[in-house]
Amino acid sequence: RMETDCNPMELPNHTGFEEDSDYRDFEGTDVKDMRLEAEAVVNDVLFAVSNMFVSKTLPCAEDVAYINVETRERNRYCLELTEAGLRVVAYDFDQTDDGLQAPYHETVYSLLDSLSPAYREVFGNALLQRLEALKKESQS
Repeated sequence: RMETDCNPMELPNHTGFEEDSDYRDFEGTDVKDMRLEAEAVVNDVLFAVSNMFVSKTLPCAEDVAYINVETRERNRYCLELTEAGLRVVAYDFDQTDDGLQAPYHETVYSLLDSLSPAYREVFGNALLQRLEALKKESQS
């Protein structure tokens, strides 16, 4: 079974890649391991939320990982991370709700910005502090 990172409807019926051995050798090198990607996402924004960790209950694969996040407002979400981006898949840890049709966000920043005013404030303050530090460095 071949995994694809795009909508199969966008591909022509026959791409010719199946017989191309050069492509088969190259294929595995470009695929991101979503668990590693998810860990990086968590490390990036953990300071601005109450709790955030990669789910150990829901299955991670090359093409999907799940991240649990609790905002500073104490709201819990389960996020799905795929090549398409991040989206909320449930309003609790380690859950998925197939009926939930939340939009994909390109970045974790955009997603958390839409969910948590406290995240926005903490992240904005951290950014300002960093800019101030850079400004001081350049003046000395």
